[in-house]
Amino acid sequence: MEEKAYKLLGIQLGISGKRAKELIDRGLVYVGDRKLKIARAVMSEDTKFRVEMPSKIHKIYENSDILVVNKPAFLDSYEVEASYEGAKLIHRLDRETSGVLLLAKSDEFLKKAIEAFRNRLVKKFYTAWVEGVIFEEIVIDSPIHTIKGPKSISKIDTRLGKDAITIVKPNEIQGKKSKVDLEIKTGRTHQIRLHLSSIGNPVVGDEQYGSPTKSKRVLLHASKIEIFGEVYIAPEPKDIVRYK
Repeated sequence: MEEKAYKLLGIQLGISGKRAKELIDRGLVYVGDRKLKIARAVMSEDTKFRVEMPSKIHKIYENSDILVVNKPAFLDSYEVEASYEGAKLIHRLDRETSGVLLLAKSDEFLKKAIEAFRNRLVKKFYTAWVEGVIFEEIVIDSPIHTIKGPKSISKIDTRLGKDAITIVKPNEIQGKKSKVDLEIKTGRTHQIRLHLSSIGNPVVGDEQYGSPTKSKRVLLHASKIEIFGEVYIAPEPKDIVRYK
């Protein structure tokens, strides 16, 4: 017998089909080592599913103006915002990206912080595992054009693109994978993922931008943010500390 994946998952977990479909759409459901991508895929009724729920949100710092958290992978930035009454996102991270996320606790600070981001007064640092071997510093300055939609995608476009700068520094090499430290001078949609892909070194697990490696998630972590003279650091999760 065969049935749609979300229905089978719902039966196995004792949850509604709607909830099961939501788990699959969020990228939390696996069959073996493969992420289940299509909720309506027809599968055998004896298929065994595994659900990888997000880790807890860890608070890094808080005062009357700002709340800084270490966002776990597989959690939308808006879900983090909804977890703290009165706090508003200053910026966002992709669902699968972990790390430093800033929220404002007052409208006045929110406006001030957004202005600082807009004027490039905020320093943003990331760490990632990428395909291939990187052994020297690289500066990528290809302009980026983003096509907005239910699933936004960015492209290198010298005519329509906006300026974007990513600095890549080697950290560690493990086989044919490299751990790199990154600083972005701009904040374009999917900037790091697209820029690394454009030089032939997509982030491990980033199938959208060309990674051939199956991974539980895109191995990208927002490690540090410097704003208004303060430095906020998010410890690396296990999958970033060491690649397998």
